[in-house]
Amino acid sequence: MSVIEYEAKVLDIDVDHVAQSILDKGGEDLGEVLQRRYVYDIEPGDASRWVRLRDTGSQVTLTVKEIDSDAIGGTRETETEVGDFETANALLGKLGHTPKAYQANRRRSFTLDGAQLEIDSWPRIPAYLEIEADSRAEVVRVAALLGYTKAELTGENATKVYARHGIDLAAITDLRFEGS
Repeated sequence: MSVIEYEAKVLDIDVDHVAQSILDKGGEDLGEVLQRRYVYDIEPGDASRWVRLRDTGSQVTLTVKEIDSDAIGGTRETETEVGDFETANALLGKLGHTPKAYQANRRRSFTLDGAQLEIDSWPRIPAYLEIEADSRAEVVRVAALLGYTKAELTGENATKVYARHGIDLAAITDLRFEGS
């Protein structure tokens, strides 16, 4: 089933300060994982749609992401759980799909007042907070609980966040933390 994602990012955060703020407001710390993913083009040159195979450490999912806009709620996601990361990648390869990139990031997850919050740390850029809830209004409300205004929120995807730092994410085929 395809669903609209209601999520927004707060960029360039102080990780320790934001984590403590979430906990101070009654949030629950769900822990940190290293995520890894393969990204595949659906149509070469179309950056608005792609396939993501992601391993969160506890679940492997295959997702089609479709971006309509950078607004909160501007992304549609169709996702299903699959059994094994490398087997799913091999299966996609047999269907003619070659990953355009491998990417890794660290994600510390929280829940707060009905929302899912993620502190995402990616190689080469400052960490950011992602807030996901059931509606645009809920995302904005939970952000306000943490002291962020609607103007401080963005719905930009990782490619656009990297571009803010002068990095063309589409040109990086292997994105890992140093030493990993």
